[in-house]
Amino acid sequence: MSTKMKGEYSSSRSFASRRYTILLCLGSFCLGLFFTDRMWSIQESKGMSRPSVTEAERLKLISEGCNPKPKEVKRDPQALLGQVANTHIALQTLDKTISSLEMELAAARSVQESLQNGAPVSDDMGKKQPQVKRRYLMVVGINTAFSSRKRRDSIRATWMPQGEKRKRLEEEKGIIIRFVIGHSATAGGILDRAIEAEDRKHGDFLRLDHVEGYLELSGKTKTYFSTAFSMWDADFYVKVDDDVHVNIGKFSKRVELVLCDVAYVMLVNTNGFNVSLKMSAATLGETLVRHRKKPRVYIGCMKSGPVLSHKGVRYHEPEYWKFGENGNKYFRHATGQLYAISRDLASYISINQHVLHKYANEDVSLGAWFIGIDVKHIDDRRLCCGTPPDCEWKAQAGNICVASFDWSCSGICRSADRIKEVHRRCGEGEKALWSATF
Repeated sequence: MSTKMKGEYSSSRSFASRRYTILLCLGSFCLGLFFTDRMWSIQESKGMSRPSVTEAERLKLISEGCNPKPKEVKRDPQALLGQVANTHIALQTLDKTISSLEMELAAARSVQESLQNGAPVSDDMGKKQPQVKRRYLMVVGINTAFSSRKRRDSIRATWMPQGEKRKRLEEEKGIIIRFVIGHSATAGGILDRAIEAEDRKHGDFLRLDHVEGYLELSGKTKTYFSTAFSMWDADFYVKVDDDVHVNIGKFSKRVELVLCDVAYVMLVNTNGFNVSLKMSAATLGETLVRHRKKPRVYIGCMKSGPVLSHKGVRYHEPEYWKFGENGNKYFRHATGQLYAISRDLASYISINQHVLHKYANEDVSLGAWFIGIDVKHIDDRRLCCGTPPDCEWKAQAGNICVASFDWSCSGICRSADRIKEVHRRCGEGEKALWSATF
């Protein structure tokens, strides 16, 4: 074969190999495209998910526009008012439930604190309490001092039942009466031992975790209501001084009147005969019962005395500047000789006792604690009658006194000697007390 023939054969062979190479590359590329497109389709089908309800709503919102027209809904005004009224009733019911739970919590808390602080516990707390705590009508705390033994004995001899009669008063009438006193600055000293001996004899004391002192009366009042509330569940809690005469139950007394030649509507030309009248009217127990169903009741002889800013005078108020300019008067509050508060107010004092401010005068302090809350002030002048002849004249007129004392002495003057006379002329009979129903 010639050289020329060899060159042509070699050239044609090289061209053929290049052509096959190009065809092979094109085929491989096409196959690659086919498989790649197939894999993308599979992945998309696997990763595809159905839109959620929220996404569907968004898509719908976008399709409808950004400001879709709201549907018009017709509302009945009477139906709306009915819904508002039902909501108001539900809120009131919830309020009452919360208030009841707070009072129960306060009672449990007060008992726990008394035990933790080592406060003296009376015989009533020492006894095993029944599962259902009894509700009493009232707890009467007679505020007394270490030096007032004669006053206490005079009260025991007049309007405060003793021994089995006192226990009967608690069981049958739901009335608890105790002398209220704390302890001396020297705990366990001769003054405390004297009170302990007197209590062993009569069993009529309520001992407080409180240091006695004239300038500490506001603190004593706060501690008394908190302690009494934790020990007894009662409708009312009463504070009275140990030089005041009180008619507890129902007054009943016969009064003889002589009518001489007097013409009346039903009696014409009468001539000298005696008429026997039986006087009957409400006293402390029946006065309180009339307000039993009212919430947050504060009962007493309401007054508004001047705020005394001069030092050295009795009833001086060191914080006089809080009540305005010189010469201003206090807000209305019950006089300190005798007042009563309902159970929910005693609970309020027990819960907030650590933040209630104490002024120099305890009656002002009590009034200040209630001035900012919804309290019903009841002014009953039968709680502050004078001693005979005042209370005696009122008794004959049918306007019986709950409590009697002398304003000039802030109590019965020389009460240890005179209270028996007051009791004889203005007091309820013993039979009347036991016949009273509340």
